[in-house]
Amino acid sequence: MSTAQQSIQQYIRAKDGNRPHLLGEAFTPTAILDMVVRTGSIAFPDHVEGRGAIGDVLVRRFGQTFENVYTFCLAAPPAADANAFQCKWLVAMSDKNSGEARVGCGLYDWQFNPQSRLAERLTITIEHMKTLPATDLTGIMAWASSLDYPWCRPEAVVDNVPDLSMLQDVIQFVVNPMNEESGVKR
Repeated sequence: MSTAQQSIQQYIRAKDGNRPHLLGEAFTPTAILDMVVRTGSIAFPDHVEGRGAIGDVLVRRFGQTFENVYTFCLAAPPAADANAFQCKWLVAMSDKNSGEARVGCGLYDWQFNPQSRLAERLTITIEHMKTLPATDLTGIMAWASSLDYPWCRPEAVVDNVPDLSMLQDVIQFVVNPMNEESGVKR
């Protein structure tokens, strides 16, 4: 049997490493993914049903466009027997074609099957997704690769962030308590 923490970590390993086979250790076969995208700089379907379809959207297609992916959960891991878990997330990555850096943030809202602890529903809210010039990629990757992975304290994100004005909205989201964000409930 898996734990809630292991399910989340396997999802991140699958997505970041373009390893769809790991989703069997993250999601139930009939899992549901809902996406709330509050930025125009990235697109995903609103609703996806089934582990295979989730793999197509979040791993295979994602991996065709992006590389050097680092996804962080900005909280302490959930209890092993958690039925639900919510946390902010941060991602840093690069576009395979243009070399541009991407830094985004939002909210994960997980619901786990009580028996298997695999995710049966995931809602991903994307609050911000910033596109930075390829010349900023080295600094972004040095920052991301220095952070604790995949569980990271929000303070650590801010401590070493590159001094780029384009990241202001992302950092503001990361440091604000969850109950102060629009539409985000604790």
